[in-house]
Amino acid sequence: MGPEQRLAAIQRGVIREMARYGREFTVDGDLLRGPGTTAVAVREHPSEDGSAGHVDLGFVLELGSGDTPVVWDCAAGLGTTEEEKLDSAVRMWAATTASTVVELLDHRGRYGDHRQPAELPGWHAVQGPATVFGFGSADLSGWLGEHELLPALAATLAPELTDPRLNGVKLFLGGRAGDEVAEVRVNGVVAQPASQALGALDWPRGERFCWARLFILLTADQGVLETARSAEHPPQPARPALVVADPAMVRRGGSLRRWWQARRAGQ
Repeated sequence: MGPEQRLAAIQRGVIREMARYGREFTVDGDLLRGPGTTAVAVREHPSEDGSAGHVDLGFVLELGSGDTPVVWDCAAGLGTTEEEKLDSAVRMWAATTASTVVELLDHRGRYGDHRQPAELPGWHAVQGPATVFGFGSADLSGWLGEHELLPALAATLAPELTDPRLNGVKLFLGGRAGDEVAEVRVNGVVAQPASQALGALDWPRGERFCWARLFILLTADQGVLETARSAEHPPQPARPALVVADPAMVRRGGSLRRWWQARRAGQ
């Protein structure tokens, strides 16, 4: 696929997935415009090993403002063709990262959880659902449903939260016993101490591959929360958004224990 074909495939996926959250996005060149001042930007993401299926997407809260941060995140997908991999990557991004941003915009507890973590005083946290995929995923899903990762990682995360406006924290963990991965990225940059702390937790390691991915937004600036709440409400009425059913989510144990299992295999 050429650059234009890849861009078109990614944009189609974003439009479809954002409609699941009741948001109508339309193509405007390389940009996807959403309700109000929201938008999603796409940029090229060549992988280090030359493989296809990576997407790099930025969720814009206030298009045209240089003072509002963009929530960037990269996702990789699975499939037999490049288009299938790109589509899978967009779905992974939508289920975790985009759902967290939508919850920041909505602030209703439908797509994520809110709390003021005592372990990170002064910060407001929004966490979307975790996506668990691979073989025998029930064990890892169950563990995530019973454990809060943010308090466990707070001490190592605190030095990485350098932007009081908005920090995006991606957690990726899993693999299999003896071949594990635990990575924490803050604003797209690997946070080594936090990654080591994540790897030291007692999440289940099975004999077959299984992974989990989740996203957290942290802000210490109340102005960002106010901007998010008004981002989708411009002065002039916007066209009605397409509303479809919410993605399936399961809450276990209250705040920051929400997870969504996107796919189960091998059970």
